[in-house]
Amino acid sequence: MQVVCLEEKAFYALFDKVVTYLDEKQKEEPLQWIDGEQAMAMLNITSKTTLQKLRDEGRIRFSQPQKRIILYDRYSLLDYLEQHAKEPF
Repeated sequence: MQVVCLEEKAFYALFDKVVTYLDEKQKEEPLQWIDGEQAMAMLNITSKTTLQKLRDEGRIRFSQPQKRIILYDRYSLLDYLEQHAKEPF
């Protein structure tokens, strides 16, 4: 096992670089196409059947590049949520 020792100044310089890197990564635009698990998490549903129903009724946009791969359009899911949002009084 190796132990790496850093001076306090070097440690905080490294820490700042890591924080800057993570901030830049977060600012990148998210992927447009997401898998079923991510779509279910985004819609806060736990049933694959509910996701399939939304897909079959044409309420959300999807792509099926291969027989067993179904991807969902993130922006379509956001639009679906926005359509069902209730305005405050």
